[in-house]
Amino acid sequence: MALRQLALGVLAAFWAGAAGAQGKGFLPYEDSGAVARGETLYQEFCASCHGVDLEGETANWRERKDSGRMPAPPHDASGHTWHHPDMVLFRLTKLGVEAVVGQGYESDMPGFGDVLSDAQIIEILAYIKSTWPDDVIGMHNARSGS
Repeated sequence: MALRQLALGVLAAFWAGAAGAQGKGFLPYEDSGAVARGETLYQEFCASCHGVDLEGETANWRERKDSGRMPAPPHDASGHTWHHPDMVLFRLTKLGVEAVVGQGYESDMPGFGDVLSDAQIIEILAYIKSTWPDDVIGMHNARSGS
């Protein structure tokens, strides 16, 4: 029930533009239950592109593929996931990169809003964040605060 309330709060913040008002963002990365569920979901829905160990699609993830699209980046501390506030990560996952970036940007990253609930998306993101070192979590928290 608490995660459902969190998901509803995220949606309210999404529409109001007020996510992260407490300076830590809204991802429950310190909640072991949410993190465990998120890891299971990550392995099922994300690992095929972003890597079982969050390592990304390829070591050269900053270089375009033959298709002209960018490879799936790593979600570990070596990637750029932590550079984005919680709400941006939530929107990218729910809506897809093309929908969020716009302007004709093409990406292999679909939106998962029709496949995963908001609570499940939050748990996946919590799992990813839980794997980062404390200094990276601190920098991400600063980006996610308002």
